[in-house]
Amino acid sequence: MASLPQSRASMRSERLLPSTKLVGVGGGGGIPAFARAKAAGLKRSMTSSLRASFDDDDADSERVRVAVRLCPKNAEDLSLESDFIDCVESLPELKRLKLRKNNWKSESYRFDEVFTESASQRRVYEAVAKPVVERVLNGYNGTVMAYGQTGTGKTYTIGRLEKDDPSQRGIMVRAMEDILSHTSPLHDTVSISYLQLYLESIQDLLAPEKVSISISEDPKSGEVSLPGAAIFQIMDIQHFLELLQIGEANRHAANTKLNTESSRSHAILMVYVQRSSRGQEGNGSSSLAVTATNDMPSSNVPTILKSKLLVVDLAGSERIDKSGSEGHMLEEAKFINLSLTSLGKCINALAENSPHIPTRDSKLTRLLRDSFGGNARTSLVITVGPSSRHYSETASTIMFGQRAMKVINTVKLKEEFDYESLCRKLENQVDFLTSEMERQQRLRDCEKENMEKRLKECEISLAEAKKNLAMKNKHQLESSAFQKLLADTTQMYEEKVAELIKKFEAEHSQVSSLEEQFVSVRQQLSDSIDSLEKQQKAIDDLILKLDEMSMMKKEAESINQSLEAVKDELLSEKELLVKELKSSQENLLDEEKRRKSLEFDIIKLNKLLSDNRVAFEAEMSKGRSNISKPSSGLEFPMNLSKSSKPRGTVPGQRTFIAKLFEEVGLPKVLALLKSEDLDVQTHAVKVVANLAAEDLNQQRIVEEGGLDALLLLLESSKDETIQRLTAGAIANLAMNGLNQDLIICKGGARLLTNMASQSDDPQTLRMVAGAIANLCGNERLHMLLKEDGGIKALLAMVRSRHNNVISQVARGIANFAKCESRSINQGHWKGRSLLIEDGALDWLVANCTTFTDSTRHHIELALCHLAQNVENAFDVIESGGIKQLLRISKESSREDICKLAKKALKSNSAFLELQQL
Repeated sequence: MASLPQSRASMRSERLLPSTKLVGVGGGGGIPAFARAKAAGLKRSMTSSLRASFDDDDADSERVRVAVRLCPKNAEDLSLESDFIDCVESLPELKRLKLRKNNWKSESYRFDEVFTESASQRRVYEAVAKPVVERVLNGYNGTVMAYGQTGTGKTYTIGRLEKDDPSQRGIMVRAMEDILSHTSPLHDTVSISYLQLYLESIQDLLAPEKVSISISEDPKSGEVSLPGAAIFQIMDIQHFLELLQIGEANRHAANTKLNTESSRSHAILMVYVQRSSRGQEGNGSSSLAVTATNDMPSSNVPTILKSKLLVVDLAGSERIDKSGSEGHMLEEAKFINLSLTSLGKCINALAENSPHIPTRDSKLTRLLRDSFGGNARTSLVITVGPSSRHYSETASTIMFGQRAMKVINTVKLKEEFDYESLCRKLENQVDFLTSEMERQQRLRDCEKENMEKRLKECEISLAEAKKNLAMKNKHQLESSAFQKLLADTTQMYEEKVAELIKKFEAEHSQVSSLEEQFVSVRQQLSDSIDSLEKQQKAIDDLILKLDEMSMMKKEAESINQSLEAVKDELLSEKELLVKELKSSQENLLDEEKRRKSLEFDIIKLNKLLSDNRVAFEAEMSKGRSNISKPSSGLEFPMNLSKSSKPRGTVPGQRTFIAKLFEEVGLPKVLALLKSEDLDVQTHAVKVVANLAAEDLNQQRIVEEGGLDALLLLLESSKDETIQRLTAGAIANLAMNGLNQDLIICKGGARLLTNMASQSDDPQTLRMVAGAIANLCGNERLHMLLKEDGGIKALLAMVRSRHNNVISQVARGIANFAKCESRSINQGHWKGRSLLIEDGALDWLVANCTTFTDSTRHHIELALCHLAQNVENAFDVIESGGIKQLLRISKESSREDICKLAKKALKSNSAFLELQQL
């Protein structure tokens, strides 16, 4: 186990400076000049590197690259292939992915790469991850990440080990193979950490005892680090595979309905790459090295590149109802979806250039801070499945990738000088020069001893010569020639002695000068080293100050912008508040007047109701023989089809409604729908329902907001009488085509469906069935009506076994089938009937001869229209519909239905063959 070095010294590789030869004894002044040139060059190189570190031109802006990979169908998708079509279609040659919502609606999205189900692991790696790995080897940070629904192949793409079959290996192993093949173990280091984010807690997969690792952020650079994580130095790929296998064994996984080995945590592999200038010689010189070479021609300044690669295998997003998670797995799913939601918010904010990026909402977004909007080159792989069962999850994943493509990262090279290694090289140079000076000094001392020895020998020879000459002078005083020779010899020896003494003095002075020069050189080198240390310290201080100034400037700009924004917001809010205050005061006055007017109208209406109640009940008792069922209070006519007219309408009732309308007015009647008095509210609904029975009043009711008020009352009221009356009013309004569109758009079909499932009152169900039956008469609304559950609600209301309810159900199905048949004949729609998908055909065949004549006619009509659609032929045959069609063509009491049944039987060759059999 190894740990990443923390100090700057240990992160820098050494490169010895080339030795400089000593000029010689006579050129002693060249050594100080070299030292001064070395120090000056170093100072210039450090200044250039400082300028380069803050030069904006060194930073490249790069967009996040996004690729999409389509996973093959699993066994469950293959078993349901006949029920569900593929919702995605890959167009790799166009780099597009087509998303189909249904047979006639689809959307196309463009990505940087599109991979089909047959794409190999190697192709995915070379297109997605290899460019990022190459940038990491050149000194830039990089991130490769997989995102998608659970069970779509994220772990297969990112973390597949596959020791037996190398072709199936994932991005993690292939990236490490590339990094190790391009780095030197002598000069470069490659280290890894392998972590997981589980239940919003960072855990070490290579040291399982570390279960809660904290995140640390450098306040100056903003760099994110994990000081508590274990870091291992990698020497070969086999060592990496063993560590990766240990980490995978410690990772949390579980069996869900969507995936047998579903990852329950986010896995993050951090690869730290440290490259020295020696390790980069094959790739060319770096920018700092070029600068140093220009300023220091006599040496190659050592540089170092530090980069980090993140390979992230995100846990899959999942819906609880589909994955079947419960208990502890449900808690895991909540944390997974929470962290992915936070990541989506950050990417949305970055894509929209929002001033605030919520990176602190989750530990995942803090760890990926540099990957999105930071200084790393990022490649994202989104994985999707083809099944339309997961259409919403697939659409969400595609939109995540589309937004991520809008995120811009600023990629910066992280390179610096290895100053301490350079100091060590200078110290070695000084040691070399010192040893050379000592050697020269020893040579001079030896030469001095030899010269002194020769001088003594000359003096001895001179003394012997003088002695010999003196003895010869005694014997040859008379010889003048001998005297002359003696004088010449004496003069010659004296000149030699003088010359030797002069040479000795010159050598002595030269030795003194060399000693002084040596002391001077030594002092200059010491001063240069001190100056270098001071300059290094000053540069570090300057870098810190510049960082602080930059951070303070950014904070000041941010604060200034936020203050201006707050100021503008406060001013706008102030103006809005002033306007709202004035408007509120005016509204209060209007509301007060309106309240008083409504109170007066309510008193007047109650008085009018009490005066006319006795007379109205008398009129009702007279006309009771003409009404199908007795009613309580005010009963109103329910026109449940466009062709039918109000039934059982008593003259007293019409007179009473007209009088109320004249006395109160429509706006005030609609206002009474919001009354807290239940009786007033009930009578108001009755009045609106009766007014809605007349075509002339329907448009005015809708324009005055009557439809909105009725829908709100239908949703909020708990009184069964009001619910029944409101459903009847909506049924009357649903006779108009424009009103039908409004009812569907405002959620009326959904409210009617909910009421049908909650109520057991036959009268209420009759009103609801009538309203839905009227909506079935508009073919443009069929798909929306089916999505809101209208067809299933009609069939469910048969449970009441009430003839009037079943009659409305049959009428609705007949309307639906007739409009559908007309739409097919006109070429507006094609396909299997929506009624058959919801089980209406079986009910029609089973009850063809069960109910009253009018109900039976609706059922026969619906069956005939369904049989005319060629796409329904198989279902009609399987359900036994041919037998009923033959019976209808012969026994139906209506001639038009008989003709329609015969036409349906002749419209399909399969029907004709069955008739012959």
